[in-house]
Formats: sequence, structure tokens, C-alpha cells
Amino acid sequence: MAARSKVTLPQLQVMKERGEKITMVTAYDYSSALLADRAGMDMLLVGDSVGMVVLGYQSTVPVTMDEMVHHTRAVMRANPAALVVADMPFLSYQANIPDAVYNAGRMIKEGGADAVKLEGGRAMARMVRAIVDAGIPVMGHLGLTPQSAVQMGGFHVQGREAAAAEKIAADATALVEAGIFSLVLECVPVELARRITAELPVPTIGIGAGPDCDGQVLVYHDLLGLFDRFRPKFVKCYADLGAAIVEALEAYGQEVREGKFPAAEHSFR
Repeated sequence: MAARSKVTLPQLQVMKERGEKITMVTAYDYSSALLADRAGMDMLLVGDSVGMVVLGYQSTVPVTMDEMVHHTRAVMRANPAALVVADMPFLSYQANIPDAVYNAGRMIKEGGADAVKLEGGRAMARMVRAIVDAGIPVMGHLGLTPQSAVQMGGFHVQGREAAAAEKIAADATALVEAGIFSLVLECVPVELARRITAELPVPTIGIGAGPDCDGQVLVYHDLLGLFDRFRPKFVKCYADLGAAIVEALEAYGQEVREGKFPAAEHSFR
């Protein structure tokens, strides 16, 4: 595959205007970033979901700034052409504006990310504006926001009732006015995602939000069958690599136990 030029924010905006779908997948390390970029993804998300699928936490809440910077740096060592967005972890931006700007700056300066993503609507708009004013691109995130899952009563679809849907739509407008370049819509009804996508001037990226968003994002481990602790309804598994890996490891273990590995061709003289 020929080398690609770096994906830019204006390019993503043009894709929305032309009706070209935007592809995005999570990446948490050097090797996954290499593969995702080789596959031609437009954007990579260093998600705080790393806490659940890589670090073994029960939720995204325990993930720290240092952990996010560490994984973002690993992704950036792959020198991806895709635009790289790094999640701001829980309590790295909610407390006050100075913390929000400082921690977003760490993602760019130490992690090397191209942009940051944070969860929340109107209440987070002033944080978004301050980060954008500091010269850091911000992606918003509405609907099911995993950092607030306990407050929401669990991992459930958001915006099914009229009042809840109107709040999400109003939050989306507030975030755009604050300066976001794109918006993730997670686990919202198809009709609401379609409406917001049509109304907003910036690209929407759906995850469990139907086909009408300007783009889609999935967790790397989910779509490849590498994480089976739970699998959301909105996930399509494109390969069952987890089972293939277990099978390969079992074969290796069996050959070691039987003395078949290493063979002569794997040894030196």
C-alpha cells in the first residue's frame, strides 16, 4: 500500500460535506496502530476503553492521565497517517478549566496526539472552549458516556424519550458553539443520530447510533473478537481472532510437551 498523507481536520470536514463516510477504530499500542493505519483508517482513537480491554479494569473510570499518555505515545510511534484522537480520562477535565487545559496539553505535548476527546454536553462547553482556545482540537462525546455510566444506571441506550433526545440535541449544539471539530454519538436511537448529523456542521461519528452518522468507530478488540467479557449489540465481529490465538497457543503447548518443537529447522549449529 502506498504511503498516505496525514489526515487533517479540514479533510474530515470536506468528507462530511461530500457525504464520504469516515472510518475510525481504537488503537492502544504500536502494533495495533500500524495495522489499523495500514488498513486505511481515517482516524485512530486512543480510547480510555484501554482500561477495560487491555488493563483489566472493570470500567474506564480508573484510567489515569499517565496511562493515557503512555498508550498514546506508543500509538504515535507508529507514525500513523490517520488523525489520532486521545481520550481525556475521568477527572482530568471535569474539575476546572486550568486542569482541563493542562491535561489536554499533556496529551498533545507528551503523548503526541493530534486531538483530544472528552465526554459531556453543555456543562463541559466552557472546558471545550478553553482547550480549543489553547490551540488543541477537541472531539465531543454524547449519548452513552462510559465515564458517567453509573450515574446513567448502566450501559443503556440514551435519548429514547423526547425530553432526553432534546437535551442531547441541545448539548450537541452547545459543543459545536464551543468549538468541537467532531462529535461521537454513542448508543442513541437512529432517528436522533440522523437528526443531529443533519443539523450539525461538523462530522458525527457513531457507535451504536445507526448508519446515518458521518462515520463509525468500533473498539479494535471487539471487531476482531479479541475481547469476549461482553459484546454490545452494536458490535459486528469481523474476525474471531481470539479463538484462533487460543488454538495456536494450544498447538504450541502441545508440541513443546511432545518434544516436537523446536525442530532442527528452528535450531542453530
